[in-house]
Amino acid sequence: MPELQLLRHDHAAALLAFEQENRAYFAASVPDRGDEYFAQFEARHSGLLAEQAAGLCYFHVLVGEGGEVLGRVNVVDVADGAADLGYRIAEKAAGRGLATSAVGRMCALAATEYGLTTLRAATTTDNSGSRAVLARTGFVLTGETVLDGCPGLAFERPLNAAVPLP
Repeated sequence: MPELQLLRHDHAAALLAFEQENRAYFAASVPDRGDEYFAQFEARHSGLLAEQAAGLCYFHVLVGEGGEVLGRVNVVDVADGAADLGYRIAEKAAGRGLATSAVGRMCALAATEYGLTTLRAATTTDNSGSRAVLARTGFVLTGETVLDGCPGLAFERPLNAAVPLP
């Protein structure tokens, strides 16, 4: 089973390879990161680590055998016990339950390690896979939203004993 690891400096090369290899796959369901993201990757990676050190965000990679990054699961904009959840799984690893497992583990980490009480998430209305992951991990629909100009759905998951962790 792949391991969910807190983002470190030495993940940079594997993370960049993951993003490059899956760019077209991700762009089919979420807005593309753009060429500048890849051109400025090292500086961006360092910036993420600085945000993480400040406790504003917690970035994680799902690492398979041999150190290959198979996914990302992040909690961002941490404030007042809540944060936003985001995740993506490599095309070659999709459909094996990795997203559900990783999001479930992130919910547990968010509650136990990061002291959060609520996670929020959003997905475009046409991303049925992401909606299914959120439903399987205890998120409930809270309303509609707009994501980069596309219609979306907003979800929330309380992190307490009333909603068991998967």
